[in-house]
Amino acid sequence: MKILFITDNFPPEVNAPATRTYEHALEWVKLGAKVTVITCAPNFPHGKVYAGYKNKLYQKENIDGIEVIRVWSYITANSGFAKRVLDYVSFAFSAFWAGLFQKCNVIVATSPQFFTTWSASALSKCKRKPWIFELRDLWPESIKTVGAMKQGRVIDTLEKIELWLYRDAAKVIAVTDAFKTNLIRRGIDADKINVVTNGSNIELFCPRDKDADLLDMFELNGKFIVGYIGTHGMAHSLDFIVQSIAKITDESIHFLFIGDGAMKKSVVRLAGELNLTNVTFLAPVSKDEVPRYLSICDVSLAPLKKEDNFKTVIPSKIFEASAMRKPTLLGVEGQAQEIIEKYHAGLCFEPENEQDFLEKLETLRDESVYRKLQDGCSELAEDFDRKILAKRMLGIIESLG
Repeated sequence: MKILFITDNFPPEVNAPATRTYEHALEWVKLGAKVTVITCAPNFPHGKVYAGYKNKLYQKENIDGIEVIRVWSYITANSGFAKRVLDYVSFAFSAFWAGLFQKCNVIVATSPQFFTTWSASALSKCKRKPWIFELRDLWPESIKTVGAMKQGRVIDTLEKIELWLYRDAAKVIAVTDAFKTNLIRRGIDADKINVVTNGSNIELFCPRDKDADLLDMFELNGKFIVGYIGTHGMAHSLDFIVQSIAKITDESIHFLFIGDGAMKKSVVRLAGELNLTNVTFLAPVSKDEVPRYLSICDVSLAPLKKEDNFKTVIPSKIFEASAMRKPTLLGVEGQAQEIIEKYHAGLCFEPENEQDFLEKLETLRDESVYRKLQDGCSELAEDFDRKILAKRMLGIIESLG
């Protein structure tokens, strides 16, 4: 089985799309598949090419048995709608031309953004091979949700293209059941939609003692640490979290924010204006380092804005935290809340409800409650093992090849 996978995020980038694609591809290679990934020079989220890489027309490397082809694209920071669209379109164009020269049985393209799927659709017709739409986000609906664009002629056109792409694909692999329900409601055949959720690498993310060196380095010994590790984007409502933190008087509670994104500077600035002393902001760390930093956290924080569209989203960080027996403080409604409550792997607060957020945080301080939630975390992690999920997705791919 030769799989051609198109994605604009891949390691050494450490966001959720890059991690999911890499861990799936790694398992597929172990199971005997030949995987070629077409991506761009690593630059997320600042739009600056990582050290050791160049934004060249075409370059190849091999990462753990995965053949990686990096193509040129217009690179910009993860902010500003027009420039990002130019970034996405340029990558789609370059990925198409590179893909023409790659042998494959099946083509897979992942969203967001969905311009990667344009490349896959065009390649499918040129090469006469089936293609799969991996649906990680309902784009362009999500750009309306975060306020980047309002409903209008452009959005209407993009949504028509979106629906055409779902119909054109041989299969749609959605990461949530809610995404599948959304597509069926909009007229997409249920039989062509499969669900393969996010999960965690339970070999990398596993229970461990708190890292003493990190606790000493950041002077956090004896603190109850709430950690947010991930993108600081428009969707994540971190300004609300920082404003709520200002109401906390318990000096033993400390918040640790690790990552970067379009809203990082404004969130750091807000914390400064509020004179917060119980918050630490750190730069992104490599995926291999995330478990070390997560080890010092008592709770993993996973908030999103209060929008109906986000009820279909399941933050991948809940799986990684659960694998390390770290309960999640979840500010997301819908399917993510259902999972956390089903497994008793954390507590859920109403998104952007300050009182509920503070009350649930206080509940997590109860040792008996906390221990029960840790047991729930272990059950959740076992059911969402990335290796099992990767094997399931490979079975869907092989059914077309």
